[in-house]
Amino acid sequence: MKKLALLHTVVWLPKVLQRMCAEVMPEVRTYNIVDESLLQEAIERGELTPRIYRAIADYVVAAEEWGSDALLVTCSSISPCVDVAQKLVAIPVLKIDEAMADEAVEMGVNIGVVATLPSTLNPTSALVQERARLQGKDVNVKPVLCEGAFEAASSGDPLTHDQIVREALQELGRSVDVIVLAQASMARVADSLDEKDKVVPILSSPTLGINRAKQVLEGVESK
Repeated sequence: MKKLALLHTVVWLPKVLQRMCAEVMPEVRTYNIVDESLLQEAIERGELTPRIYRAIADYVVAAEEWGSDALLVTCSSISPCVDVAQKLVAIPVLKIDEAMADEAVEMGVNIGVVATLPSTLNPTSALVQERARLQGKDVNVKPVLCEGAFEAASSGDPLTHDQIVREALQELGRSVDVIVLAQASMARVADSLDEKDKVVPILSSPTLGINRAKQVLEGVESK
């Protein structure tokens, strides 16, 4: 049985993604690595610090030593660290939002990126540009920060969070071909929109990222 490690920075995400993995690839054994300090430090410092890079490298190396066939990083804020960590191991180290970025580039030229955290907005916007470059395409990325949404959610006010995100999606949809959600937590807001309010396609990373992981694992030789 092949094994997939998932590296998370929020404590509630493992249960959600493990359930999705079980549905998409029941033949794969999954286990979770959770370190909330990585995202907290990125938010507080406003950048990815050397400690974050070292911690992620340590987790990736450990996952390989534990016999994982691949590792999926589920946090967009720390995804730039993946490119460094990948050089340290032989197993694939995947970004959950990479498949989403690829699909967005295929769907349009004007691509909106929505986030509630600057630490996530910038890496996701950069990833879309990078994936477009690899496909030989020129795209216009329009990043939008939902100011106040993260603070509302953190203070126990999900209704305000959802309203801020909903308004941002509706407004941005008037000027782009496709929207990508920089955080998986916003997917439920997109799902709650009426069809008339979904002016353009809205992509989220979990399903696309897990399907990409399944494809990668299918191409990995059994140990």
